[in-house]
Amino acid sequence: MNTTRKAGRAEGKEISWEAKLRLAPARRRGGETMQEFAFRRLRHAIMTGRFPPGQAVTIRGLAALLGVSAMPVREAMRRLVAERALDLLDNRRVRVPEMTGPRFEALIAARILLECEAAGRALPHVRAGELAELRRLDAACQAVFERGDIERTIEANFVFHRFLYGLAPSDALTPLIESIWLQIGPFMRAALRGATVYNRADRHREAMAAIERRDSGALARAIEGDVRDGIGHLSLAAQRQAA
Repeated sequence: MNTTRKAGRAEGKEISWEAKLRLAPARRRGGETMQEFAFRRLRHAIMTGRFPPGQAVTIRGLAALLGVSAMPVREAMRRLVAERALDLLDNRRVRVPEMTGPRFEALIAARILLECEAAGRALPHVRAGELAELRRLDAACQAVFERGDIERTIEANFVFHRFLYGLAPSDALTPLIESIWLQIGPFMRAALRGATVYNRADRHREAMAAIERRDSGALARAIEGDVRDGIGHLSLAAQRQAA
């Protein structure tokens, strides 16, 4: 994968034309407005780590990236700033926020609380068919990691968790969880780059074994371990950058 970027303006880097090739092609869904399309595409790109922390992007650059006009991008940026996925620099530029220690610790604590609760609420509603689907999704996580596809590894992991949590009768926790994923996603990409072992796949198997036993405590421990494995990868990534 070519990650070379052209130099941007002095006040920040703009999205280069090469970046257009780094987003998988997508079409508007039936009934989807241009604003919804731009928001969905940018939200997914941020959640899967396409935009590095601290990199400034412009409305014009994002519009070119998505092949849309400036208006839907401006609205998408406004919504993503409200979700704390982006920082507003001025009326034309935004960036993925830099991570601080206290913010990172708070996000991880929130992930553990919300995701363990969501998994526990879903547990009574997992039947044989849903467990088979979780196994398939877990295998997909491992397969894309072994191919070295970081973006799809992040996405596949989120799909596994989203499917499990969505089995609960009330899906009220999922939007809160996804908001945290959105803020952590850019850093997970850095964490997985260069990793040689996908520990998250083992945690998934632990979770599925707990589901088979109807063991809510073991399920919570597997989910918490999954989140904390990500912290370990981030620590390794930080050490590699400092070396």
